[in-house]
Amino acid sequence: MSQNFINFSEIRDLRTAFDLLDRDQDGHVTPEELQFMLRNLGIHVRDELIDDLLREASRTGSGLIDETEFLQWVARIQALKEESNTSSSGSSSSNSTTQAADDDLTQDLVAAFRVFDRDGNGYITRDELKSAMDMIGENVTEYQLNEMLELADADKDGRINYEDFQNFFLNNLDTFVQPPTTSGRK
Repeated sequence: MSQNFINFSEIRDLRTAFDLLDRDQDGHVTPEELQFMLRNLGIHVRDELIDDLLREASRTGSGLIDETEFLQWVARIQALKEESNTSSSGSSSSNSTTQAADDDLTQDLVAAFRVFDRDGNGYITRDELKSAMDMIGENVTEYQLNEMLELADADKDGRINYEDFQNFFLNNLDTFVQPPTTSGRK
């Protein structure tokens, strides 16, 4: 039986993705915002297709989606992907599950790197790091920016290549993936 739900960690990641997409922070993703992010990831999609996708994802058909609609839309896409994977593979083993998780992490890291690497030259410069932090709403000081660059730039060439980026995130994964917190509600 296929697992058709999104776990807490995925919801947190998707909320972050929604916040990144919602550049003007108005609570809705527009076709222009989605197109902007896709182009930054090196993905070129016709405007008409973006319009159709968002209109389909929107409960009102307005072409704007809020966070809840975004989460539901991704859940539907994941369910379709799982159905496709289940029907195309006869058996599943623990090894293939681990490999799939590794592949997903690699894809996520490549996508994140592309967001930071705005000019697509294979390196994240100090200016690109600053722009990315601004884009996600993180106001960082010059000192913090220098610290991030120092920590991630393993070969100390003043820029972060993909290998530096990957190693930094993999070595600090527990810092970025926080367990769910319990609320103090009574």
